[in-house]
Amino acid sequence: MKLPATFFEQKNVVKIARELLGKGLFTKIDGVVTGGMIVETEAYSWKEKGCHAFDGRKTARNEIMFSDGGYAYVYLCYGMHNLFNVVTNTKGTAEAVLIRAVEPVAGLEEMKARRGELKNPYHITSGPGKLTRALGIDRTFNGKYLRDTEVWIEDLGIIVKNKDILASKRIGIDYAGEDANLPWRFTIKDNKWVSK
Repeated sequence: MKLPATFFEQKNVVKIARELLGKGLFTKIDGVVTGGMIVETEAYSWKEKGCHAFDGRKTARNEIMFSDGGYAYVYLCYGMHNLFNVVTNTKGTAEAVLIRAVEPVAGLEEMKARRGELKNPYHITSGPGKLTRALGIDRTFNGKYLRDTEVWIEDLGIIVKNKDILASKRIGIDYAGEDANLPWRFTIKDNKWVSK
């Protein structure tokens, strides 16, 4: 079952980042469904310097972050990786959760074809740029509604217990000063698909 709009419109982005663990992220492209269970997330809020919309700064790139929760925010990182984020909260409050890794559950052969030859089988979706390539997500997905038919998040019926969730600082945002140390990265303990 697809997650309801009310899930994405919750006010606490950190809570949502934790609750997305164990949920399923799926795409349907040319009739082919690919997707996986979310095993790693990072929360971002306009209140902290790690966020593209820090201090309410709106740009052409991050504009979708200011919409109601439940939309995809996809941007290019390092000029090569498309990164997939889930917009949260309500209109005017820019917050989002970066999906950093998924454990494949559907369309594995298609994902392998999109990713090409890999020495390590876990490298198919064990990182934010890897999972978007595997799921066929590019910047045309920016602004797509996450309860639609092209990209969606659903409840897989998996409950990840608090004792199995690790919190740590987010990756690659040293520019954010003290905010870089916020423990807003969440992973499922001992899951082999978490990024290294």
